[in-house]
Amino acid sequence: FQAPGFAEAPAARVEPAPQADGATDAPLGAARAQLHQNWIVAQTADGIVIVDQHAAHERLVYERLKAQRDANGIASQALLIPEIVELSEADAHRILAIADELAALGLVIEPFGGGAVAVREVPALLQRLNAAALIRDILDDLADQGASDRLRARVDAVLSSMACHGSVRSGRRMTADEMNALLREMERVPKSGQCNHGRPTWIELKLADIERLFGR
Repeated sequence: FQAPGFAEAPAARVEPAPQADGATDAPLGAARAQLHQNWIVAQTADGIVIVDQHAAHERLVYERLKAQRDANGIASQALLIPEIVELSEADAHRILAIADELAALGLVIEPFGGGAVAVREVPALLQRLNAAALIRDILDDLADQGASDRLRARVDAVLSSMACHGSVRSGRRMTADEMNALLREMERVPKSGQCNHGRPTWIELKLADIERLFGR
């Protein structure tokens, strides 16, 4: 039986609340549901938290990459079959001009004739990476940097692109354990409240705020 006006497949998944759940006392609470395969809803001691899963994970991956870079360098993983990316000759020249910088970040590229480049290694932290899309986004980020020669700014822009491509995507279903692991890591990582582009990764509604919305 389906009640009139209700969709057949609601775009939400609810996690049952354990009888003893100390996670609700944590700053970002315990995950209770995932809405539209993008928003994590968590219960706190005195309200709820709504998290943008992609923006939050993107920030965490960005901070991990920076920590690796500042420690021992970003570990890379060789591709079994190099990925060939077709570009204009001008773009190929621009990306190959910073090949040494990219190699230090775990992204190893080589010329492949004409406007093509071969991606031979990628950062080990980034799973299921679309190398072609990453190369094009790096080129866009370099264009945003203008003619600046500031290495740090260029490197941070590249890391930001890598983090975006290596993070949990909108539309991906997450288990309760994955959602709670994300919340706990967000609590440990400074600046996790903002994504790499300056947007908030989560908002909080206190019970008093919710009651006020309903005129209680």
